[in-house]
This record gives sequence, C-alpha cells and structure tokens, in this order.
Amino acid sequence: MTKPLNIEIGYKTFIRFCLVVVGFGLVGMLLFKAATALLIIGAALFLAVAISPLVNKISDLIPSKGRTLSITLAYVLVVGFLAGVIAIVGPTIINESVKFASNLPQLISDNIGEGTPIDNFAKSVGIEDTQAQIVSTLSAFTGGIVDNLSNFLAASIGTIANLVTAVILILVLSLFMLTEGPGILNRFWRHFRTSPEAKRASKVAERMADVVAKYVTNAISVSLINACCTAIAVFLLSVIFGLTPGLALPFGLITGIFSLIPMFGSLIGGCLVALLLAFNSVPAGISFLIYTIIYLQVESNFISPKIQSKGLKLPALVVLSAVTIGVYMFGLVGAIVAIPIAGCIKVLLEEYGDNLPFNDDPKASPKPEPKVQKIIAEK
Repeated sequence: MTKPLNIEIGYKTFIRFCLVVVGFGLVGMLLFKAATALLIIGAALFLAVAISPLVNKISDLIPSKGRTLSITLAYVLVVGFLAGVIAIVGPTIINESVKFASNLPQLISDNIGEGTPIDNFAKSVGIEDTQAQIVSTLSAFTGGIVDNLSNFLAASIGTIANLVTAVILILVLSLFMLTEGPGILNRFWRHFRTSPEAKRASKVAERMADVVAKYVTNAISVSLINACCTAIAVFLLSVIFGLTPGLALPFGLITGIFSLIPMFGSLIGGCLVALLLAFNSVPAGISFLIYTIIYLQVESNFISPKIQSKGLKLPALVVLSAVTIGVYMFGLVGAIVAIPIAGCIKVLLEEYGDNLPFNDDPKASPKPEPKVQKIIAEK
C-alpha cells in the first residue's frame, strides 16, 4: 500500500506565490487599461520603421542636407498623401451614402413594388399579401434610415475626433522615433559593445526592421496596382452605364486602402465599391463584382506571389492566425500590423530557437546535430 504524498508549503512560499499571482493580475489589468495607448505607440513604431526606407532614399538624394530635412520631406509626403486620400474619398462616400439613403424607398418601389416582375410573380403564386407586407416593412425601415441619418452623422463626430487625435499622436510619436530613436539606440548598444550577445541582438533588431520595411513596401505595391486597376475598371463602367467618370479615382483609392488589410481586404474593398456603384446603377455594381472576383484570382496567383516572392514566407495558417488575433485584439490596425509582427517573431525564433523549421534559405548552413551518447546499462 502506497503512502499518500504530503506536500508542505511554508507560509513564505505561499505569500510569494500570492504576490506573483497578484502581480500578474495587476500587469494584465494595466495592459488592458492602457490598450489604446499601447496601440498608438505600437502604430507609431510601425510607421517609423515603415517610413525609414523612404527617409534613407531621400538622404541618398540630398546627402549634404542632413537627416532632419530628409525626415521632414518624408513626413510632408506621407501627410500630404493621407490628406489627399481623405479629401478625395471622404466626400464621395458621404455623398453616395446620402444619395443611396434618399433613393432607397424609390428603389424598393421600382424593383419589388406594384407592377414589377416580382409583384406579378407573387400574384401568380398567391402570396401577394406577403409581398405587400414586405414592401410596407422595407419602406418603413428605409424611411427611418433617412430620418435618422442626420442623427447618426452627428453622433459620429465624437468618434471621428478621437480618430483624428490618435492619428496626430501616431504621426508625432513616429516623428520623434525617427529623429531621436537612432541616437538612443546607438547609446544603448555602446554600453554593451563588448558583449557578443549585444552584437547579436543588434543584428536581430536590424533584421526585424528590414522585415517590416519589406512588408510595407510589398503591401503598398500590391495596393497601388489594385487601386489603378479598380480606377480603370470603374472609369470604363462609368462610360458604359452613363455614370460620373469622377467616381474612378475615389473608388480606386478605397480598394487600394482596403487591400492593405491582409487576406480579405481586397475582397471587402471590392464588395464595398460594387455596393456604391449599385447605388447609381445595379448592372454596374454587378459588373464590378464580377470584375472583383476575376481580379482576386489574378492577384492571388500572379501579382502577390511575384511581388512578395522575397517577403516573409510565412505559412498560410500562421498568416490567418496572426490576422485573426490582430483583429480581435486591436481591430483594423491589428489586422494590418499582424503579419509584420509575425515576421519579427519568426526572426526571433530563427535566431534564438534551436532546431525549428523556419529557415527556408537553401544556402543557410545547417546547424550541427548534438551528439547523442548511448549508455548501455550492464545487467
């Protein structure tokens, strides 16, 4: 009969354990409370690393002017681009939404109201009462949308103000990171210049920055191609269906911005543009939806593999998991930065993880396998 196992824990050990649990709880609570601030700081760091290649290119063009002027010019370009996108896309989305809300009751009446093919079909199968009730319900619902549209826009002002504040903070923080960050890092590494681990960590940090910069460059390239193709497609559809050709540029920017979201961004942007086109012409919206389906096949099989062939080389499961975690933790921004963060984690695992199958470089020298000493017990 085995004796029961008795585990004795001293009161000091118990107190230490409780303090550790409480400490982890407090850290978790602080992280939860400071989630917005951490998100802004992380976005600023991501933006600083992403703009760094542009700053370096400008510095190479004007080497005698110094890095400060290069950073200033880079930020003027970025802020100007963002302001231009907002000025072009914002009014278009608002105007099309208001137009859609105003014309929605008439669209319902023209498509499923009295005398339409759907109405005739309902009468032929004896469900005209149900069809009339559906029309009445939809008309009342759309009337409520029109009446409450102004209230919705007024309530959105606070959210827009918070978003603008966050964007300004991100730009200012990233500007200071670019101007003062290199000097701080150099002073930090200088204290540990004799340590081999410090040199190794410095090289890892450079690789991680390179991963983020390459990802941003590739993503922007794919986004620009998507925007140009969408603008051309919308222009042609506008000519064919008699729409306003001026919709081509803002709709192209919309798909370009959404394509920055990994995995499903291009699909979401294409469906949104198709819906906005359908507000003006249903055949145009359906035609653009067909174009989106075809373009997504071309992008996923030819454009993205060609541009991102020297990218992160992450498995699809890792990409999907990273995007899912990013969306649920930090929303849209989390989805955008999830893949470069996963790429940085891959760099850490390649450098510090032993015998992990992350290095796809055939030229990389394999790590020597540890020698196994066999011990044979004598009988």
